[in-house]
Amino acid sequence: MNVARFIAGRVAFNKHKSFSRFIIRLSALATIISVAVMIVTLSLVNGFQETVSNKVFSFLGHIRIQYRQPAKANISEEVPVEKNDSLVTEIMAIPGIHSVHPFATRYSILKNENEIEGVLVKGYDPSYDTLHLASFMQEGRFIHFEDSTYSREIVISSFMAEQLKLKINDRPVIYFIKPDGSIRPDRLTVTGIYKTGIEDYDKSFAIADLKLIQRLNSWQHNEIGGYEIFIDDYRQMTPLSEAIFALPAFPQLWDTKGIKEIYPEIFDWLNMQDTTRNLLIVFMVIVAVINLITCLIILVLERLRMIGTLKALGASDWTVQKVFLIHSVIITITGIAAGTALALGLLWLQQATGFIRLDEEAYYMSAAAVKIVWWQVALVAAGTFIISLLVLMIPSLIVKRIQPVKAIRFR
Repeated sequence: MNVARFIAGRVAFNKHKSFSRFIIRLSALATIISVAVMIVTLSLVNGFQETVSNKVFSFLGHIRIQYRQPAKANISEEVPVEKNDSLVTEIMAIPGIHSVHPFATRYSILKNENEIEGVLVKGYDPSYDTLHLASFMQEGRFIHFEDSTYSREIVISSFMAEQLKLKINDRPVIYFIKPDGSIRPDRLTVTGIYKTGIEDYDKSFAIADLKLIQRLNSWQHNEIGGYEIFIDDYRQMTPLSEAIFALPAFPQLWDTKGIKEIYPEIFDWLNMQDTTRNLLIVFMVIVAVINLITCLIILVLERLRMIGTLKALGASDWTVQKVFLIHSVIITITGIAAGTALALGLLWLQQATGFIRLDEEAYYMSAAAVKIVWWQVALVAAGTFIISLLVLMIPSLIVKRIQPVKAIRFR
């Protein structure tokens, strides 16, 4: 082993320029690039899927409870239902449920000077956890709720603010069409401006007080449009939705619906990223394997006379094989270590500067998001090491078929 290690070291780290050293470095560089690309791809896809999913969930919750209307549009005004505190208590007792919030929506027209914009005003009550929208707030604050009457404040999107030329503390006129067909104007103060990057949200929704919606709809204080439910793990959305629907206290005319059912196109698009990610990783593995096999075969052929000399001096096939297996280990370990460091460095740079920019209208974010999952990094490193060693065994077997006399004469 000492002899093989000495010879492998002399070939790989010889200070004098040699073709063998160039081949080893080329193989290591190819491994570095392959490992780095796989880690970066996994982290960018993870970040992209998580960011878009969180935007969808944060704005609409994971599960919705509303009056059952098979032909109803997914996003529209609701048929009122009565608050059911006992049902909420039962839902909160289900493991995995984080919070339950009542809500209601109302179509209106927002006007400022000569500009008009249609808007779906979404009302919440004081129990709503404003942290769900905190990451989207660009300016100002969330509305303040009043005890005795409804809040006369509103949060609008940056799109609406730009279209209507509104800023914080402006008081645009808002027109509501009442159930009897009459139009009621009112003035609400803009206290916050949000931006999700999801066009359907930013062009449609404004946030206000649930009491305002109840007043406009002539509802009782215990009537709401439905409940938004937030859960701990979005992957449990379907089973938790079914568990809520199966509760004995769940009203027969109510229905539960996961957000994936409301926006299936977004989640189908996100799932397609898995296919793209897997294809890219398979492609990089194939390229790395072919490169390593080719480089080591060239290395064996370039050192053919050395192999013949060693065999002629009494070295066994296994001793000569170990020289090239050590080269394999050098290539693999160097590639994994440097590739991982390169990938993590690029990902950190992206997190710090956001230098990879995206079209927000197309991708729902202005810069590529990063999420490093450490078990995936470890899996890439372990998988690369195992596959490389198995593949690199193949060229080393060529050594067994080399005859000393022919090898020494080879030029």
